[in-house]
Amino acid sequence: MKISSVFSRFSQWHRHFLWLLFAFCGLTRAEFVPDINNPQVVEAFVDGVVIPSMKEHHSPSGVVMIMKDNQIIFAKGYGFIDVQKRIAVDPYTSLFRPGSISKLFTWVSVMQQVEQGKLDLDTDVNQYLTQFKVKDSWPGQPVTLRHIMTHTAGFEDGGLGYLITDDPARIMPLAESLEKYQPARVNPPGEHIAYSNWATALAGLMVQNVSGVPFNQYVQQHIFDVLGMQSSTFDEPLPADLDKNMAKVYRYEADSYVPMKYEIVSNFGPAGALATTASDMSLFARAILNGGAWQGQRILQAATLDKMLNEGFSHDPRARAMGLGFLLRRFGPDGFDNFGHDGGTSAFASHFGMSKKENLMLFTSFSGIPGYHGPHYEFVRAFYDEFFPHPVKPITPPADFAERGQKYAGTYHTWRNNFTQLEALLGMFAGSKVAVMPDNTLMIGDSRYVEEAPNLFRKVDDYDRIAFQQDKDGNITGYMIDGLGVMQFYKAPFYETLGFNAPLLALCLLAFLLVVVRFIYQFSSYRACTGAEKNAWRASLAVAVSNFLFLITFLLGASVGMTQLLYGIPALLKFSLIFPILAVFASLWMLYACSNVWRLKLLKSSWARVRYSLVCALALYLVWFYSYWNVLGFQYFS
Repeated sequence: MKISSVFSRFSQWHRHFLWLLFAFCGLTRAEFVPDINNPQVVEAFVDGVVIPSMKEHHSPSGVVMIMKDNQIIFAKGYGFIDVQKRIAVDPYTSLFRPGSISKLFTWVSVMQQVEQGKLDLDTDVNQYLTQFKVKDSWPGQPVTLRHIMTHTAGFEDGGLGYLITDDPARIMPLAESLEKYQPARVNPPGEHIAYSNWATALAGLMVQNVSGVPFNQYVQQHIFDVLGMQSSTFDEPLPADLDKNMAKVYRYEADSYVPMKYEIVSNFGPAGALATTASDMSLFARAILNGGAWQGQRILQAATLDKMLNEGFSHDPRARAMGLGFLLRRFGPDGFDNFGHDGGTSAFASHFGMSKKENLMLFTSFSGIPGYHGPHYEFVRAFYDEFFPHPVKPITPPADFAERGQKYAGTYHTWRNNFTQLEALLGMFAGSKVAVMPDNTLMIGDSRYVEEAPNLFRKVDDYDRIAFQQDKDGNITGYMIDGLGVMQFYKAPFYETLGFNAPLLALCLLAFLLVVVRFIYQFSSYRACTGAEKNAWRASLAVAVSNFLFLITFLLGASVGMTQLLYGIPALLKFSLIFPILAVFASLWMLYACSNVWRLKLLKSSWARVRYSLVCALALYLVWFYSYWNVLGFQYFS
């Protein structure tokens, strides 16, 4: 048996023994909290969660660092930065990719320029853009830096085919990339939270423009060098002196780790290109937790940091959402006030959380395709619940809720979605269902919630909360998750739901299959037909074949997986988009043929004509489907 496995079982046994001991003594969970300042206690807990989780999810490398009162109380690397060479992770020297945690350095850079009077949070951002302009989609309602920092600028999201690449030859200047991939403004600014990588990168371009220094160089000079972050960079590919310590990316397949190329986010670098160490992140955290300075080196004024934490946006004052750039989390008890950012690339998942009250930092990062999410999700919440528990008081569902709660029922989609391109289709599969239960609770996703206050719900036996929004007429329009404010959801119309479209799509496939089968088995009847009746046969066959060819080529093109789809749209997937266009023409042909079928009383019986009409109706549904979900044409970035 491996030593790590033995230690993992020992640590879990140790924790179980402690709980039995305290239970025997009559102590409750709220009365006993493990000592965060005791390294042995912390290590036993972290190992007990991280080691088995990484093994289960095949995560090759990870790092956890905990800082309390400016002192590192726990720092440990797990796994290997190089699996083949068996080079172990070192929490002080090994580099990880923290993804969107990079944004915090962009926001600090923005606020540095605000302090110098070169940027203003409430000015039209087009005043700071010289290379191109943000489109004036909502006249009289310009986008500002305040909108961008709170993710309320109104941009749609996107990323398939262009957000990340593994080819350095595809790196282009930041301004050129932002102009080429400018997303649509689907909402007026200031109304809805919708996380935007593009808008964050735009903020980095504004820093570059007003400072006269390339963004990567600016962050290096004004943050990294100031704080002594010697192993951090936005440069891609990595400089040679840092590359040797980088945790390599691996895909786990066929019971082995297959090395992948370094991820490149340079075309949107300010949103996620950072490579750094846990040790360097602790230096950044020290500055943030100590009023913007550490050891005499200042990156921001204390008043500016207070503004970043206290001026933001939320759809409900009872629910934490956005500061100016910082995500305000619900981890920990009231007053703990966790803030920071999480980050994910196609191969890394990371967390950077802080509490000013506890003078605490937690930084974690785990790698691996597809397994990095497992350790990330299983450890972060568990850590806060273990060492900074949030007391949960029993709550009784209102007796009349089942009668009046139907206004909340429905399917909800996130505003962080694409609406004008092919990848909008993914949104249909990501809906969250809300249903009223007989026990007067609300089922949201796979969890039950109890009404705590008007439009505010708390998870049964937990402290997670959800706040619903309503319009002036009292109709429920959406909801937000307390502590996950970048994920506001809207109540989707029925025709956007999987529940509406899936049965119809299945019926289309069945009907078109029967058309093909009937044509094969009744080929002699087809050959005997003439004129308009033969034309009707051909039209239905054209509809069936064109739609089947789209389905087959589309699925084969998409089968490369989400990681490769982020890197680029496969040629076969692009080719598949020819067939919906052909299907539209075939459907119009069939509609014309259907009118002749009834007008001339073609086919063998009235039932045959009804059957033909049903197939025609399904073909027309698919025309609507292709049009609504942006499948018609070649609507994608690449």
